[in-house]
Amino acid sequence: MKERIEIRLCGFGGQGIVLMGLVLGEAAVRDGLWAAGSNSYGAQARGSACQSEVVLSRAPVDYPRVLAPDLLVALSQEAYERYVIDLQKEGVAVYDAGLVKPRGGLPQPHIPVDATRTAVEGLSQKQVANMVMLAAVAALTGIVSQKALLGAALDAVPARLREINQRALEAGFRLGESAREGLSYPLPDWTLCEASARADA
Repeated sequence: MKERIEIRLCGFGGQGIVLMGLVLGEAAVRDGLWAAGSNSYGAQARGSACQSEVVLSRAPVDYPRVLAPDLLVALSQEAYERYVIDLQKEGVAVYDAGLVKPRGGLPQPHIPVDATRTAVEGLSQKQVANMVMLAAVAALTGIVSQKALLGAALDAVPARLREINQRALEAGFRLGESAREGLSYPLPDWTLCEASARADA
């Protein structure tokens, strides 16, 4: 069981990548963990590749930057191509199945999640694809509890958007649980606290 997990969320400006990182870090804190992070954009904020780095730990984080992520979450092809090269050999990539075509021949597992399609077809709201993906990642990996993520996400958005974001998170949890059940191999043990190991915690 690891003491520290490095996560890189990436996509293009306008997808809510920074919000994903903020919500994930807050959820980890609610689960009793330490969290730190940073964000960066390309030359143009909207439409160019951007990333949000999150470090989760059982102890205070001595260095908040991600050097070799354990987990890469990609919502655009450009960002995936830019950042997959840094993924640890034992790492895992989770990608938006409708927006990213993963490279062949890489040693790390790549797990598709239909985040954008679910947001568009199931919720009629493309803008919440980030919350669908974040919830799917939480359910798939157990890095934070679903309860903590739901609370952190709903506190981070305006009141008028809470209902649609809650629906997006619930849809994402279902996607993640389904993806995990369909795996033919075990994922790394990234459970840093007992709460995140329980879906109903």
